[in-house]
Amino acid sequence: MIDGVHIKKVTKHEDPRGFFAELMKEGDPGFHPVMQTSYSLSAPGVVKAFHFHNYHESWCVLQGRAHVVIYDNREDSPTYKETQVLELNSEAPMVLSIPPKIPHGYKVIGTEPVGMLYHAEEAYDPSRPDQIGIIAEDDPAIGYDWTAIS
Repeated sequence: MIDGVHIKKVTKHEDPRGFFAELMKEGDPGFHPVMQTSYSLSAPGVVKAFHFHNYHESWCVLQGRAHVVIYDNREDSPTYKETQVLELNSEAPMVLSIPPKIPHGYKVIGTEPVGMLYHAEEAYDPSRPDQIGIIAEDDPAIGYDWTAIS
């Protein structure tokens, strides 16, 4: 596991009316104050990689399946240059908490779009380019082959 990354398995409390699930709350490992919550929908086969922020971000897939890749490029980290791969999906929901400055991305797998909820420690401000960094999905330093995933 990459240093500072947290994964919380979400428990669904179900009854005949449906279910209730707590995604994140104060005191959970990986919890950080939320300044913005966003939702995205991505079509099957889409790759959204790689990017990083100067703040914590948490993801939860509410629909579909996402193949997630996280790469630690922090030179002072005990997991420097390690890659972590996992699947987030709506059937067995988890919350993934990603520390600042760690490149991350995902590919939509299967035939259903991915609906993803994002909680961010800072609100996005397009006038502040320092909030986000973009790295090519085929960056040789990361060396991840997205084409092998379907």
